[in-house]
Amino acid sequence: MYDYDVIVIGAGPGGYPAAIRSAQLGKKTAIIEKEAYGGTCLNWGCIPTKTLIASAERYHNAKHSDEFGISTSRVSFDYSAMINRKAEIVTKLTNGIQMLLKSNGVEMINGTARFEGTNRLSVLQLDGTTSWISAASVIIAAGSDSAMPGFLPKNKLVMDSRAFLDLKDLPKNLLVLGGGVIGCEFACMAAALGSKVTIVEMLDDVLMVLDRDVRRILQKKMDDLGIKIMTGAPLIDIKVAKGKVTGQYKDKKLSGDALLVSIGRTPNTASLDLDRAGVKTEKNGTIPVNKQGRTNIASIFAIGDLVCGSIQLAHAATQQGVVAAEAIAGIKSSVESMCPSCIFTMPEVGLAGISEAQAKEEGREIKTALFPFAALGKAMAAGSTEGFVKWIADAETGQLLGAQAVGNHATELISEAAVAIRNELTIDEIGNTIHCHPTLSEAWMEAAHVYHGHCIHMPKR
Repeated sequence: MYDYDVIVIGAGPGGYPAAIRSAQLGKKTAIIEKEAYGGTCLNWGCIPTKTLIASAERYHNAKHSDEFGISTSRVSFDYSAMINRKAEIVTKLTNGIQMLLKSNGVEMINGTARFEGTNRLSVLQLDGTTSWISAASVIIAAGSDSAMPGFLPKNKLVMDSRAFLDLKDLPKNLLVLGGGVIGCEFACMAAALGSKVTIVEMLDDVLMVLDRDVRRILQKKMDDLGIKIMTGAPLIDIKVAKGKVTGQYKDKKLSGDALLVSIGRTPNTASLDLDRAGVKTEKNGTIPVNKQGRTNIASIFAIGDLVCGSIQLAHAATQQGVVAAEAIAGIKSSVESMCPSCIFTMPEVGLAGISEAQAKEEGREIKTALFPFAALGKAMAAGSTEGFVKWIADAETGQLLGAQAVGNHATELISEAAVAIRNELTIDEIGNTIHCHPTLSEAWMEAAHVYHGHCIHMPKR
């Protein structure tokens, strides 16, 4: 009756795993991609940004290596070489995704898809022709784009993160509109390479998803990097003239060589013609789904950034894609409610479960405990003493509810906390688990001992 059992729209971090899992489960599967395999994450998001951040960190650390007995009087960097390295890594990974799809028997279709009915799609292909295909089930994984409000000047000096990553030269004076994850990551990268950076955030602080004590550590480091953070008011009257971008923040006029806009993302649903399939959407274009990713139409699923209420993270989309594929195959999977997050600023931040602020808003009785990296031998040896790890636990039972980490390798360390929280472990179970020495991960065990007031490596108060 249908050309395929499953069609996936979009080959990003949610779409291509969904297609591969569908094929693994014996479904005849096709995937439609209009631009680049790997989606935003691989081509203009996670991977390219982390590649440039890694270069910036290496340069910054090299400049500050005197304490390690290393002379660094002639350290320099070549930004164009960094960009070329980024492109090489992206190409290698993109080719790898296509190889994985091919090896699993997934048919790859290049073009732009739209619904012609519940089970029927048209595909505008790259050569301008249109084809029609059908499937018993469809998984929508079309992702999102950077939000660029209409009040912004249409000029190449006013750019989203994607355009920024294509620059051949780093702006010497960079304005950043928005103090969320993307804005702060780019700000740290540029500042570590010597750019003068100013962030303007309309909210009371940057990265409000983090607890205040974590933000304090991050802001101190950003200040050390020379980043100016201006909060509590918008950037208005934005103009471009004579090669400069200007704007007004309160009573100050700001000027920069470029403006990076990082104020959120919008779902790519408008071009899909979802109404032809009967799929309901919210006013902002996002799609409501159940715990398996199923929309109001039983044969149509949605995953990733365009899902109503979904956390916009690549690893969240991957898990949602696998669950949707398994649901189509009759497996009773469901999307995990607890998803850890990583922020690749300088220093890094990792978080899992609920924050201390969330717990208080929900009226939970909690108890927290943190352990500073400055008290760890491995952190001292590595010269990475800034920051800490923190547990958030139920005050009565000791069950772990949340965790945050700020410091070098925090994005790696948070996975242990995520496993503990997901499996409803208690603070005692972490404290009684032997951790390798000397490592940074010891901090989780030490923080558990702090919780009970018998930590050996903290001075008694």
